Amino acid sequence: MKIVVKVGGSAIVQGLDARRFKEYADVIKKLAKDHTVLIVIGGGSPARDYINVSKELGANNSILDYVGIGVSRLNARLLISALGDIAYPQPPYDYEEAGLAMYTGKVVVMGGVVPGQTTDAVAAILAEYVHADLLLRTTSVDGVYTADPKIDRTAKKIDRMTPDELVTMVTRIEMTAGANNIFDPLGAQIVKRSRIPMIVIGGAHPDNLIKAVSGEPIGTLIK
Repeated sequence: MKIVVKVGGSAIVQGLDARRFKEYADVIKKLAKDHTVLIVIGGGSPARDYINVSKELGANNSILDYVGIGVSRLNARLLISALGDIAYPQPPYDYEEAGLAMYTGKVVVMGGVVPGQTTDAVAAILAEYVHADLLLRTTSVDGVYTADPKIDRTAKKIDRMTPDELVTMVTRIEMTAGANNIFDPLGAQIVKRSRIPMIVIGGAHPDNLIKAVSGEPIGTLIK
């Protein structure tokens, strides 16, 4: 199976702890034994810190996007280091390069690509470009909820939803550099048109990736 994994920055780069990258690398190595794996990693809180400083210095939104892209690529290099020889040695800069890198048999790890696209959108477009069988998206919660469960105690987890329902839910999201949302509107539209199944899972436990791929009822299935 060909799998694209969007690893949220909040799941892996909090505190820039090397152990966290190693934990994810160990799980990805297990997946790569039986599957073709491509990873898109977000910028997380370090990207938001740099974006906020850049904003104070007067940078426009396109520059802010480039700042976030740069940080996400640094995160990608850290994960590549943790993966060692099984990883393609550098983060691809576009989808064509990522597709070609995939044919080396290595795990491909990349960050952002161009302004206006979050790494959610990058993961969705990459999944479509390489004809992936599954898209996994890790978040700071254990799936998609009716509202932000960190704020609204009445929020309920959704076990399964359609791409149309995802698009409706995320169209209310404000698109800003460094935004931290369940999924972005462009990415949701790509998921809808590509018809690639996506599972949104909690990123606190990297083993959730293996559980999702093995078919365990975990997270939120979007299909």
